[in-house]
Amino acid sequence: MSKLTITQWDLSDRPREKYLTGGFTYLSDAELLAILLRSGTSTSSAVELSKMILADLDFSLDRLADMTVAQLTKYKGVGKVKAITILAAFELGRRKSSETVKVESRINSPEHVRDYMQDKNASLLHEEFWAIYVNQGSKILGSQRIGKGGITATTVDIRLIIKGALELSATGIFVVHNHPSGQMKPSESDKMLTFQLQQATRLMNLQLLDHVIVFKDRFFSFYENNLL
Repeated sequence: MSKLTITQWDLSDRPREKYLTGGFTYLSDAELLAILLRSGTSTSSAVELSKMILADLDFSLDRLADMTVAQLTKYKGVGKVKAITILAAFELGRRKSSETVKVESRINSPEHVRDYMQDKNASLLHEEFWAIYVNQGSKILGSQRIGKGGITATTVDIRLIIKGALELSATGIFVVHNHPSGQMKPSESDKMLTFQLQQATRLMNLQLLDHVIVFKDRFFSFYENNLL
């Protein structure tokens, strides 16, 4: 028996047609991925190929977003163009999250910090430490990368953080660094740095508003966990 292609399916079962009639809510992750792939192979439809890829990743979209072009093209039916299309979709999602905060130009929560950092360090494979400077009304005055390190640590010069705040006439500072490992629990060195920075900001009549650890769409807030 010959295999039915997506174009031979009932209209209600085709991903693009399902979207047009019901919206994205009615589509599974595999069907959304199939829309990006557009086609499968001679033996598998785009949806079946999508299900196979997701099954290999324990149906984790985070793991899919972390894949490289080389890893994706190991699947029969996924060429470089399709692989880049998939990764571009995830990148657009990250930039949209970041853009929301940029448009509002204010940071009032650790969620805002996380969103602001999406296109800066939230998905990097090495650690980076950033400072975000705000005024009394929480309006963003600027941000800067303070340090760049390896997979598990980065060197931070507190003087650079204070200098940046004074130059922008900021009253508050959010500091944020990423944990490429995905482990959100702060290390003892993270806690020590936060304590030292808090002491330094107080001396300069500045306020350390929060220290946020990020990894993709996850975060850990020192303030919310009573560590600040």
